Amino acid sequence: MRSAVRPASSRPGPWEFRSASDNFLSLLYYNTAMGIPLKRDKRKPNAAAPFAYVGLDRIIHEHARLSVLTSLITHAQGLTFAELKQLCALTDGNLSRHLQVLEEAGLIGVSKGIEHKRPLTVCRVTPAGRRRYMEYLGVLERVILDAEAAVKKGESPAKGGTHKPAPA
Repeated sequence: MRSAVRPASSRPGPWEFRSASDNFLSLLYYNTAMGIPLKRDKRKPNAAAPFAYVGLDRIIHEHARLSVLTSLITHAQGLTFAELKQLCALTDGNLSRHLQVLEEAGLIGVSKGIEHKRPLTVCRVTPAGRRRYMEYLGVLERVILDAEAAVKKGESPAKGGTHKPAPA
């Protein structure tokens, strides 16, 4: 049986997690070999690949984080941890991890305090988070318009139709 303790001189490979709290999602946003977060994809849309939708923010696009951000956008005063948990139907641990990812990305702010001798965590969307959310919705709207245009023309990927993006 291998020891769980790695010698201090050895470095983890890109396939290893830094801690037990990390999960497979961290590979999408974190370069474990270098120990640095990955940068957002800022590539310009490619005319040869109009359906690549490079503007779909991978951090926001995950459905639980999209639920959390949408809840926070619609409640300007912020929401408590318990309120978010109920609105998004997430477990404590799952919500906690998603909040951590959103906070590390600068999309939300989390403040912890005490109210009536009990811990209280309040989450609010940041101005940068609001801006990125609106950019994300713009790209998502483009996806919907492109799909709607294809349906109106009677084309579908299954029929092998030639796709052209909807006019901007």
